[in-house]
Amino acid sequence: MDLQNLAIILRGALSPNPDERKAAEESLNQFQHTPQHLVRLLQIIVDGNCDMAVRQVASIHFKNFIARNWAPHDPGELSKILPSDKDVVRQIILNFIAQVPQLLRVQLGECLKTIIHADYPEQWPALLYWVKLNLQDQQVFGALFVLRILARKYEFKSDEERTPVYHIVDETFPPLLNIFNSLAQIPNPSIEVADLIKLICKIFWSSIYLEIPKQLFDPNVFNAWMVLFLNILERPVPLEGQPVDLDVRKSWGWWKVKKWTVHILNRLYTRFGDLKLQNPNNKAFAQIFQKNYAGKILECHLNLLNVIRVGGYLPDRVINLILQYLSNSISKSNMYNLLQLRLDVVLFEIIFPLMCFNDTDQKLWDEDPHEYVRKGYDIIEDLYSPRTAAMDFVSELVRKRGKENLQKFILFIVEIFKRYDEAAPEYKPFRQKDGALLAIGALCDKLKQTEPYKSELELMLVQHVFPEFRSPLGHLRAKAAWVAGQYAHINFSDPNNFRNALHSVVAGMRDPELPVRIDSVFALRSFVEACKDLDEIRPILPQLLDEFFKLMNEVDNEDLVFTLETIVDKFGEEMAPYALGLCQNLAAAFWKCLNTAEEDDEGDDPGALAAVGCLRAISTILESVSSLPHLFVQIEPTLLPIMRRMLTTDGQEVFEEVLEIVSYMTFFSPTISMGIWSLWPLMIEALADWAIDFFPNILVPLDNYVSRSTAHFLTCKEPDYQQSLWHMISSIMGDKNLEDGDIEPAPKLIQVVFQNCRGQVDHWVEPYIRITVERLRRTEKPYLKCLLIEVVADTLYYNASLTISILQKLGVATDIFALWFQMLQQTKKSCVRVNFKREHDKKVCCLGLTSLLSLPTGQFPTEALERVFKATLELLVAYKEQLAEAEREEEAEDNDDMDGLPTDDEDEDEDGDVSDKEMGIDDEDGDEADSTKLQKLAAQAKAFRSNDDDDDYSDDDFSDDEELQSPIDEVDPFVFFVDTIKALQASDPLRFQNLSHTLDFHYQALANGVAQHAEQRRVEIEKEKMEKAPSTAVGAS
Repeated sequence: MDLQNLAIILRGALSPNPDERKAAEESLNQFQHTPQHLVRLLQIIVDGNCDMAVRQVASIHFKNFIARNWAPHDPGELSKILPSDKDVVRQIILNFIAQVPQLLRVQLGECLKTIIHADYPEQWPALLYWVKLNLQDQQVFGALFVLRILARKYEFKSDEERTPVYHIVDETFPPLLNIFNSLAQIPNPSIEVADLIKLICKIFWSSIYLEIPKQLFDPNVFNAWMVLFLNILERPVPLEGQPVDLDVRKSWGWWKVKKWTVHILNRLYTRFGDLKLQNPNNKAFAQIFQKNYAGKILECHLNLLNVIRVGGYLPDRVINLILQYLSNSISKSNMYNLLQLRLDVVLFEIIFPLMCFNDTDQKLWDEDPHEYVRKGYDIIEDLYSPRTAAMDFVSELVRKRGKENLQKFILFIVEIFKRYDEAAPEYKPFRQKDGALLAIGALCDKLKQTEPYKSELELMLVQHVFPEFRSPLGHLRAKAAWVAGQYAHINFSDPNNFRNALHSVVAGMRDPELPVRIDSVFALRSFVEACKDLDEIRPILPQLLDEFFKLMNEVDNEDLVFTLETIVDKFGEEMAPYALGLCQNLAAAFWKCLNTAEEDDEGDDPGALAAVGCLRAISTILESVSSLPHLFVQIEPTLLPIMRRMLTTDGQEVFEEVLEIVSYMTFFSPTISMGIWSLWPLMIEALADWAIDFFPNILVPLDNYVSRSTAHFLTCKEPDYQQSLWHMISSIMGDKNLEDGDIEPAPKLIQVVFQNCRGQVDHWVEPYIRITVERLRRTEKPYLKCLLIEVVADTLYYNASLTISILQKLGVATDIFALWFQMLQQTKKSCVRVNFKREHDKKVCCLGLTSLLSLPTGQFPTEALERVFKATLELLVAYKEQLAEAEREEEAEDNDDMDGLPTDDEDEDEDGDVSDKEMGIDDEDGDEADSTKLQKLAAQAKAFRSNDDDDDYSDDDFSDDEELQSPIDEVDPFVFFVDTIKALQASDPLRFQNLSHTLDFHYQALANGVAQHAEQRRVEIEKEKMEKAPSTAVGAS
């Protein structure tokens, strides 16, 4: 297609007629991969005679095509752009980048970024030569523009990936320095000069961000740069041309230059000029920087700050950066000595006024209270805020230099309080009072632990903070609520003071001013946490929740949800009457937040965070009413649409939170409905497609489906859940690209199937054993090896005869048992087992090995039987010892909770004559939670996750807390073992007699101990059944 026809089609893409636009788009898509098409698009973009609108459309299509197709996305994929076209595109962009209008340069800059990231240096080695050449002639702006993009490629690169930037610096910094020097000497420089200096600053920033290039270690070279930066820092910004509008002024070229200069000097100071942070290679540089430059920069910064003291202008970001420099100087003695000379002026005439409510605040409060709230709670805003930097400076000053400054600053604040109290209403310094309250709140941690202030806090709150709840000014009412929240946890000598403050904060939730309502909610969270008598809140709970949801309908703020979570957590089951309403309101708020976040192109809208908070709050509610299953039936219709939508790719940002909700719904509902079953395919699909990192979280609801709705899992054919599970597990376990740690939930799921479906899934034994054995052959991680062996143990417990025949058919029986016994015998120097560390591991192995003892001689030879018998005895003893140790630890924790006194761990064993120590087995670390805790953990998305991440496989890597409930919880391994042996004795007395004769004294002692413990367990189990029976009867009635 020639240029003229291409321009006509591009013009059609601008047509107000939808059909014409669609036809133009289809034509562009049809021809996009033809040779020379990309070149012709670029020719239109750089053609100054072409219509600007057409050039802009061309630039957008060009940029999008480059982004999608310049570099192949998959290894081995062929490029869709001819090499000859690429050469032409690179050359044209370089030739015209400085000539095209700014609107088009932005688009071409994005293209250059894509091309440089893909091609430099391997496919485009000449680029650096072009830059260096053009830095020396009339194409300086274009060269700087390209060099900025090139340097930025390496800004965050480290180690070997950073190597090319050193060559770039060596080639370009000498001419850059000359250009910078020439520009700095121009009298009455234009705004175009500012643009060039700004580019030089950005190039320097990217080049030194992570590491100082060696060229700058030359004191003369570095000094030449520093002289120029200090010159820019000291030089007043030109008055001519400054925009009147402050929002526009902060982005004006010369103020941008000032900002980047301060930015660079801060980076040099904090990363490379601090002797304590430096590696030995950079120590000399740090010493030179501290000696020759740090103090001079501080002096320049203080002079700049003085501008705002006398009413001049500095952009907020510049003030913020300067205050960061000052804060970093407080801990360094030589710098603090310089700062101290002007500290009182800085602290009381610059820092404190920045903390006070000002005209800009009032304008925003009046005109856009929602934006006022957003800025106040946005952590990104804090990074640029002068007020936040001022608070940080004060906090750092009293923390590091409190001895000489805390009292002085508090006396200053007290004086403001005094002046405020004494002044007539029309003359009260309201804004100074606001700043004083902010200071008191910011210093709460220091004041709460420092006498004499600690003892006076309650009086200070009553006299100077709480009265502002009734202030005629909204910003003081809001600040009173915030400060009250900061100090809600102190010990109030008069409970009425706490009560009055709490009620004032609650009343603030109905304030006519939105920022007051939001600050009140934030403060309420602290009061709820600190409240010792919930009767203070209980009567007003319904009204409180109403106010919450009015606010949630009005603003997207995650702090609202945090407070709601705190209330739900505090009141627990008492929230039951409100659970449905809460979930409905939170669901509505979630959809609202989600829509807000989707509409926000930048992706940084607070709605996204608030949406996560809504889901987390729903989980908190579900947990609080977990003992009331009927509520889950009522809540399900509200939550099901959220789960359905967010278990797709739409929910990647909230996937973990949604899975937690699914876990609760599948565990605590009376039955699993067809609606909840409809979520199964979504999770399986996500796991296959993109959600492998969430496999431990997905495991929990999948376990719940199989264990709590076993009949449906086994009988349903549309969809076939057994086949679905097999396809997923076999794909994951067979994937050679997945690490051992990625697939750990897979063998756990296989165990879930065989433990819950005994006698009903014989046809799955061979397929699952086959993939388990295949994965075991290439498994390196001990924890995964344990899990895979436990699959074999579970299938033995499921059906020992079938499993043995399959292992023999596959020709792996000998190898599997050899590996199993080897792993059972492996110990550390401390005699602690290397494998099967958790109680659950040992129990599964015991049940599997014990099941072998019942096999006839034809299937399992006597010599193998002896080895199994001895291994099972040792494992049972280790299991018993671990249970006893866990019980002792739990008792010790309980006693510590009650009175803080140590417990006696040396009590006699209660299990008979033969103690576990006498059985010859050492203690192992273990931590078995009680059944209630296990039930709770079963529904949490992070349950069942192994922490086996390091190579040492410490005992901490294996936690029983990850275990879900299963049918084997009801099986006592000691009783099962003894009953199996008794059955063997009855069915095959000779085989039993031969086995007994092979045991030496040690194993006979172990066997007697196990037998005695089994009988004791029988008694305990019967007792537990008797105790449960009355409660069950009561529940049934």
